[in-house]
Amino acid sequence: MNSQQTRKPAARSRVVAVTGASGGIGRATAIEFARQGAAVALVARGEQGLKAAAEQVRAAGGVALVVPTDMADPAQVQEAVDQIEAELGAIDVWVNVAFTSVFSRFDHITPAEFARVTEVSYLGYVYASMAVLPLMKGRGRGTIVHVGSALAYRGIPLQTAYCGSKHAIQGFHESLRCELLHDKSPVKVTMVQMPAVNTPQFSWVLSRLPRRPQPVPPIYQPEVAARAVVHAADHPQRREYWVGGSTVGTLIANAVAPGILDRYLARTGMSSQQTQEPQPSDAPVNLWDPADQDHDFGAHGRFDARSTSRSPQVWASQHHGVVGAGAALVGGLVAGIWARRR
Repeated sequence: MNSQQTRKPAARSRVVAVTGASGGIGRATAIEFARQGAAVALVARGEQGLKAAAEQVRAAGGVALVVPTDMADPAQVQEAVDQIEAELGAIDVWVNVAFTSVFSRFDHITPAEFARVTEVSYLGYVYASMAVLPLMKGRGRGTIVHVGSALAYRGIPLQTAYCGSKHAIQGFHESLRCELLHDKSPVKVTMVQMPAVNTPQFSWVLSRLPRRPQPVPPIYQPEVAARAVVHAADHPQRREYWVGGSTVGTLIANAVAPGILDRYLARTGMSSQQTQEPQPSDAPVNLWDPADQDHDFGAHGRFDARSTSRSPQVWASQHHGVVGAGAALVGGLVAGIWARRR
């Protein structure tokens, strides 16, 4: 495993490891932690993506360590943890983000492709947690953040491998959290459920669709997701966070009327995940090899013009006390006005 020369922080900074840090949510999250002055380990595969991400982390005020790693290989993951601890110090926060997928009908996916998605997108979370958790428990501190999705609760067509992985992460997260609570462990684990995000995945995920894949609107910029991840790392007592009004709506609808949602997605889910542009025959694919080995895709995908950088729902979910007090105040004022009118 190759490493990139880095400087240790002058004083003890928070040490954060982010998987999938070469692009998308992982990259935006690494930069957001860097703005807090963290020492950030960038764990991913693509050489150019990692190099550019490291430059952005340093520009944001953080210390960067590049750790090329295939998350599907438990030996590489363990080596990554060992390297980070040796070069940056004890890991305070581990953020699991890395994933890959296949946009395709289920019967057009090969067993090897489905296994690869599962190994990266689910088992990568397991392997990382296995490697870092004993160290955190031994020190009596640390936080693991799992980046999930609304699709951890609600499967959609054309993403069987990805949805299966996200559902698996959800179950793994809940089981692990229960064990830590039983042990009264100071180590925390939390999960952040994401909406559709404007990331490069729609340019580099293996697709067998006739038209170019797209996130289902509303689409959020990766910085919205990154801020939510950093907040979760700072406040890991909650079991999970929901990001975006669409995530909230989807999860509520699935809890209340899953059968109706099945039929709705059967009718709309195929077309809503494709643009009107034909899928290029030479589109990059990151399933087996990194698509950003020779080209940096950045944190954003192709949908900047259609994406939002704000989410009132995220603020509200992170400030329950303020929202509750505000609602009580408004309720009291309304009740007072009503009483005077009677």
